[in-house]
Amino acid sequence: MYRPLADELRPQTLDEVVGQQEILGQGSMLRRIVESKQIPNMIFYGPSGTGKTTVANIIAAETNRPLRRLNATTAGIADIRAIIDELGTFMAPEGVLLYLDEIQYFNKKQQQSLLEFIENGKITLIAATTENPYFYVFNAILSRSTIFEFKQVSADDAERAVVRAITFLESRDHVSITAEPGVTAHIAQSCGGDVRKAINAVELLYTATKGASSAIALTLADARQVSQKSAMRYDREGDEHFDCLSALMKSLRGSDPDAALHYLARLLEAGDLTGACRRILCSASEDIGLAYPQAVSIVKACVDSALQLGLPEARLPLAEACIFLATAPKSNSGVLAIDAAIADVRAGKGKGFPRELQNVHADSTEMMREQNYKYPHNYPGHWVAQQYLPDDLVGAMYYEYGESKIEQAARAYWEQIKK
Repeated sequence: MYRPLADELRPQTLDEVVGQQEILGQGSMLRRIVESKQIPNMIFYGPSGTGKTTVANIIAAETNRPLRRLNATTAGIADIRAIIDELGTFMAPEGVLLYLDEIQYFNKKQQQSLLEFIENGKITLIAATTENPYFYVFNAILSRSTIFEFKQVSADDAERAVVRAITFLESRDHVSITAEPGVTAHIAQSCGGDVRKAINAVELLYTATKGASSAIALTLADARQVSQKSAMRYDREGDEHFDCLSALMKSLRGSDPDAALHYLARLLEAGDLTGACRRILCSASEDIGLAYPQAVSIVKACVDSALQLGLPEARLPLAEACIFLATAPKSNSGVLAIDAAIADVRAGKGKGFPRELQNVHADSTEMMREQNYKYPHNYPGHWVAQQYLPDDLVGAMYYEYGESKIEQAARAYWEQIKK
């Protein structure tokens, strides 16, 4: 019966787990918990292929507790009840260790069905998720659990797993495997921090190369074929999607054109043209703003061109827009101003309108009185002092001129006029 190589090589001890030294290294918190054999309810959060399931298996083996596995994508209330029915019987006299994968797919009722039993310790829950648990796991479960984050595995750690896989295949199948320089490094780099993906690539490369001979040569060209785009981690509705969009925006704001181009490339390689365009448009107003007001029209032209061209040509105007925004002067004075104004409106401030600003055509015949509006264009400098804010907000200041040359020039102009 076929058994995937990644499953055959699954670590049996914490020392064999690739990466995750922050939580599994000597003296780390999770390691000390496992060694104490007093296992609390836990949530393992992180990308796929980083060791969450493996560590759960090791914990079950170390504590000699019966392990039950459920995957929330296919399990339901009936599956939970079947496990609950085992409690207190000879099958689970002292409770069970429940490994619940992809817990984010359980609804509130399904998650709450576990509460009583994880509260009294009859079920020790180890839940795993690739999404942020603070968004997808209900508070009642969160408050009873300790969260451990599994990080993306580094290329160096992944390469050690690749070498181990090749050595295992040599021993298992009694063959000699030679790899061209750069093969193991390329597979490790291309797996995107997913050890399972790296080992699967080794297995595919080995299967496609082996023949009648016991001497097998792995070439870099073949390695590139089996790992095309495998480094991409992207889910249009998951954390990776929003993390990539956030990283693009923050790189533009941080004036780093190289980082901005990197995240733009990741979005475009995933085919997310719309997401990239929205963030780039937003940055023109949010981060450049009044320091360079023409940025909005320039970027809008780039985005329109990209949407009209479509991929792959869309990368050209979008790259120009990213470089332009990242290297442009920055000002968030407009953002601060509108947010301050919105805060006052939400607080209930701003009663009515100054009489001078009301619509004169709305006056009723029973209430005829002079509006006394002063038309600014009839005065020197096209400005005249009069009340514009509601009575209860007279004197409120939302906009403060930024430090950019354009805003300081506008400030000097109006200070001279208003003298």
